[in-house]
Amino acid sequence: MTATTAPKTPSVWEDCIDIFTSPSEVFARRQNANWFVPMIIVTVVVFAIYLGTRSLTQSVFDADFARGMATAMRKNPQLTPDQIEKGKGAAQMFFLIAFLFAVPVATVFVGFCLWLVGKLFDATIGFGAALVIAAYAEFPKIFQPIVGALIAFFSDPSTLTSVTKITASPAHFLDISTTSPLLLVLLSRFDVFTIWCTILLGIGLAVIGKIPRSKAMIAAVIVWALSSVFPLLGALRQ
Repeated sequence: MTATTAPKTPSVWEDCIDIFTSPSEVFARRQNANWFVPMIIVTVVVFAIYLGTRSLTQSVFDADFARGMATAMRKNPQLTPDQIEKGKGAAQMFFLIAFLFAVPVATVFVGFCLWLVGKLFDATIGFGAALVIAAYAEFPKIFQPIVGALIAFFSDPSTLTSVTKITASPAHFLDISTTSPLLLVLLSRFDVFTIWCTILLGIGLAVIGKIPRSKAMIAAVIVWALSSVFPLLGALRQ
């Protein structure tokens, strides 16, 4: 008899391509995989792209900082230019650290929410499987800093008055000086890449959780809403 050779399992690097072209297959073969590996890949790539394109987008973050400092000076007129400059350096360092940990924190939070919400829809997934779904669903974020840099490159510098101006969301088209922070944050949650990630969450939950895709997509939208709570609360404080 001729021995049958078992099909070779695609590598993680192939997963990085297939998650965009055939996500169902990736989730089916990786449901028991280690979620840490794809999470690290996305974290490193996103951070590297941000550092490589930082010169194009820095003016946007400077504008946000200047606006924040103007508000702080109105509340505390004793602030000196030296204190403001030191605050800017500290803010830039904090942002770099926050940016580096954004993907890991989002993966764990979204995975936890997906695990809880999935139970409401009778999804048969454990917490580890939910983290796998969340980790692979983060892959569209690789394109987010690229698109932001391209928008900045082709835009009039005078129009780059806020981070929302380099997003692929409805908030991009609004004037930050005349629009409420709450509305800006809400519309920024409709970013193309955030929606893409949400769709991948639904696909992953349907495949691994073994529930109808319609239910899985509703669960993914609920997770999207839960993920919007903290930025919206931050906007309300403004």
